[in-house]
Amino acid sequence: MAATGTVQDWLDEVRSLVMAGRPQAALDMLASALASYPDAADLRRAQAGILDQLGRKAEAEAQFQWLLVRDAGDPASAFPLARLLKDQGRVAAAGKVICTCLAHDRHRHDSDLAIRAVELLNDCDRKREAADIAEAAISANPGDPRLHAYAGMLAIQLGDFARARSRYLFALEHSGGAWEWHAPLGLATAQRYPDASHPDFALFRAGLGRRELSDRGRAELHFALGKANDDVGDYREAAQHFQEGNSTLRHLARWSRKAWRRAMDARLAARPLTHTAPPAADFTPIFIVGMPRSGTTLLARLLAQCADVCNRGELPWIAQLSTQPALAGDPGKSALQRAAEFYIAHTRRDDSDGARWFIDKQPLNMRYLDLVFAMFPAARVIQCRRGARDTALSLWMQCFLEDIHGYAQDFEDIRLVMRDAEKLMAHWHQRFPGAIKTVDYESLVENHDAVVGQLASWIGLRGHGSRGDPPPGSTISTASLWQARQPVTTRFVGRSRHYTPYLPGLARIR
Repeated sequence: MAATGTVQDWLDEVRSLVMAGRPQAALDMLASALASYPDAADLRRAQAGILDQLGRKAEAEAQFQWLLVRDAGDPASAFPLARLLKDQGRVAAAGKVICTCLAHDRHRHDSDLAIRAVELLNDCDRKREAADIAEAAISANPGDPRLHAYAGMLAIQLGDFARARSRYLFALEHSGGAWEWHAPLGLATAQRYPDASHPDFALFRAGLGRRELSDRGRAELHFALGKANDDVGDYREAAQHFQEGNSTLRHLARWSRKAWRRAMDARLAARPLTHTAPPAADFTPIFIVGMPRSGTTLLARLLAQCADVCNRGELPWIAQLSTQPALAGDPGKSALQRAAEFYIAHTRRDDSDGARWFIDKQPLNMRYLDLVFAMFPAARVIQCRRGARDTALSLWMQCFLEDIHGYAQDFEDIRLVMRDAEKLMAHWHQRFPGAIKTVDYESLVENHDAVVGQLASWIGLRGHGSRGDPPPGSTISTASLWQARQPVTTRFVGRSRHYTPYLPGLARIR
């Protein structure tokens, strides 16, 4: 292109080259364009974006940083840089970029930009920073119900239940759409109801009368009413609402019993992996596995009280890595090492404060323990178990929206999955003797200090204490949002006895 072309002319040509699958030619053209327009931000952004796509991350980062030095409040540069940093596990750095951008006064009344920032920070697990941005945006835009709904979601994960309630109620009072934003379920999970006179009971029942409510929104209201009635001991009414909610979700779920059985058979038939990655320096993962709702959140919280331990919650990385072509069959040492390095980068991150032990409490990692031990031969794996009926009931009472948990809407499916989980874990115990410990939920809640102390000794942790509450400001993003912040209790042992008279499917589980 002639040197007299405008910046937009250059960008149009670059876009054509990218669309034609010629990114290197596009970079060459951008170099020529920047020779004529060295300070053109749009050209620099385009260059950074192509470098990122080509995997030249350091060069892309340098270009974005160059742009932000000149204008730290530029969202068009801040957001792609933050995503680039997030993909490298540098979530604290990503949070700093976004917070610096949003601090500029010109963004003060931009609710849409604040929501984009909150969503990105939430994906980075920077809940506190996301909550601060949401609250600042509410101060500047107090009437936007979307901001209140986001703030409620973050407050409940941070344990600020009073604030969560206030934000959710505002959203419901000012937008019909809030009934589809998980606000009723958020209200129900933010407390334990003392009696049926609480205004939320009437609020939820009125919500069921909304004609425009989607099936999913209606199901969530039934789960909210089920939880509320369970709190006050009206188990017959609770069972009816949970049944309605599960029946609706069952029609929406894409979970297949046949696909599950096929996957479990394949796992049991898989040959042992013959290679392992070399040991990782100053990084030992602790995997807590088993059926969901079997005490994984509680155990992770208690173990995280030991020195040098960081609880990362339920991580997606092992399941994602299991689908990579390079790890199919019997992967070699180099492929396993690359996978381990990826996992370490996204688990250690840049906000672990020198921790050495990292808890991953994704319960369904039990499907891939052969890959876990091939990547991390020194890994520690703890299997959580709970009474079958109590586990089944707790699953059935939980409003799972992910397809992977579609079995939870039907007791026969739950029984199948629990049976297969036990079979698979027995398989792993046989293949990796001594590398997996089993903890029974009932023993954990009865004498948590002794149980966790024994586990800590086995793992090699130090500084175990008996404090039963999570540290201030910690985040909990799983189904146990409220209960996980309460003192350890035996209240839920044998809970299923209240429901077996009303649920024949539960009574058949042994």
